[in-house]
Amino acid sequence: MPTHHPEAPAGGSALTAAQTRIRITSSARRWTRRPAHISEALDFWSFAGGAANVVMQLSWPEVAYGVIESKVESGSLMRHPWKRARTTFQYLTVAILGTGEERLAYREAVNVAHRQVRSGENSPVKYNAFDRELQMWVAACLYIGFEDTHQLLHGAMSEEQKESFYQSSSTLGTTLQVTEEMWPATRADFDRYWNNACLRVSMDDTVRAYLMDLVNLRMIGWPLRLVFGDLLTFLTVGFLPPLFREQLRVEWNEDDRRRFEHLFVFVSFVNRFLPRFVRHGANYVLMRDIRRRIGAGRALI
Repeated sequence: MPTHHPEAPAGGSALTAAQTRIRITSSARRWTRRPAHISEALDFWSFAGGAANVVMQLSWPEVAYGVIESKVESGSLMRHPWKRARTTFQYLTVAILGTGEERLAYREAVNVAHRQVRSGENSPVKYNAFDRELQMWVAACLYIGFEDTHQLLHGAMSEEQKESFYQSSSTLGTTLQVTEEMWPATRADFDRYWNNACLRVSMDDTVRAYLMDLVNLRMIGWPLRLVFGDLLTFLTVGFLPPLFREQLRVEWNEDDRRRFEHLFVFVSFVNRFLPRFVRHGANYVLMRDIRRRIGAGRALI
């Protein structure tokens, strides 16, 4: 049964892409003018926007409090950041590269954890990790992250390339409870869904403080923060669209935007000369680990 997608409120105005998407001005690289598939976005540089994507996902209060109040201590981002990173990246890898059976196995593993994620009587908002509307939002954020990094690395896609890229992406949601009917049929439909869904973006002080700890890498040791902190914070803020920066109350100016885009012009040039196994190798390592765990009957998350 199709699920209702968010609509602009009566008498109100939907948000625009200028508010809900990062700005990308780089033209398509001449060596990448071919049909695009989301599997091409599994470049290790695509994960540079991982923290920003978490911020976007948690900008819906129901998702934020589901994470903040979660009783699944072993999956806590702030307490076990490396394990959480592994399971998140494995989810993305199996959703894009896995077989139907592997996706089903991962769905069942995630469902075990999600059964414990529901609001209590004192929660400020009501939430349930099995809510398909919340899962659709999270999957949409994941898609935005992959499309943005793909275009930063390879240049702006044509409308035909965007459609091809989008049509290969629905498993980001359907690997869990999102149905094919819920996933917008075309890239244009997705744009409408996204801009309307962003009307629900809202951060209170509790959520903002939690997310600023994430942006400032409070969950990792100080030696790593000392070496990589400034760069990773810069990348995280750079991957956030204007609406999310405003809610988070972080600053970003035109000079920052130019530095951010120039960084990816340089990275995309270097990437051109790196073998595919270097750029995508981590994903195949993750898939081997998933298959080994499934074969041995070990926990996936």
